[in-house]
Amino acid sequence: MVDLFLDRVLVKNNWDQDQLNTEREITGILENRILMLFFASTECEKCQEFLPPLNDFFKRLKDPAYIEYPKLLALIYVSLDQSEEQQERFLKELHKRILFVAFEDPYRKELQAMFKVTDVPTVVVLRPDGSILSPNAVQDICRRGSDCFQAWQESAELIERSFMLNEECDNLNLRSATDPVRRLKYKTEDDKRKKKWWKLWGKGKDRYEEEEEKDENWDSKRKEGEHGVWRRR
Repeated sequence: MVDLFLDRVLVKNNWDQDQLNTEREITGILENRILMLFFASTECEKCQEFLPPLNDFFKRLKDPAYIEYPKLLALIYVSLDQSEEQQERFLKELHKRILFVAFEDPYRKELQAMFKVTDVPTVVVLRPDGSILSPNAVQDICRRGSDCFQAWQESAELIERSFMLNEECDNLNLRSATDPVRRLKYKTEDDKRKKKWWKLWGKGKDRYEEEEEKDENWDSKRKEGEHGVWRRR
């Protein structure tokens, strides 16, 4: 699926409209993710009606304000508008975390032909391997909202490994990508402290046993001394 946009340019729908044009950037934002290609145009009334459900769907799965760990999902808007001004108007209504293909990029038309898009709005859903999971998920999104992502995830056999360090981290509430490293560090330090404590405790135990042994020896000597005195009498 990443191959679809290698050697291409994707644009972020933020204030600066930052471009992603290197293999590393494209791979980092699309690899191991379910990809949604949203084909629409400003003049389409159905597209305008679909915007609120789509934005709600996307923010519930990707916006940190709504979800602690954003899902492995990417949404790319492919404009079928007749002018760049129309595209810009439509982008203002879309969530700021989506990506889009620039209006001047002829790849927009290639994608439309590649996925045989003849009607709008259309949302083509792709698995991480590039195969089509749904040729048009508009109705699913309108009916089920963000709940349909779980079905896509299961169908794509997508496993979220982002925060898994080892088996001990399965149920941890990790707060950042570096959290597993910090936890491993603290775990190592805790182990060191425990070993040190056990070592000291062991020494204390040995000393206790030595004292016990001395007491027993002293008692036995005292008894022998008492017996010796009794014999002398």
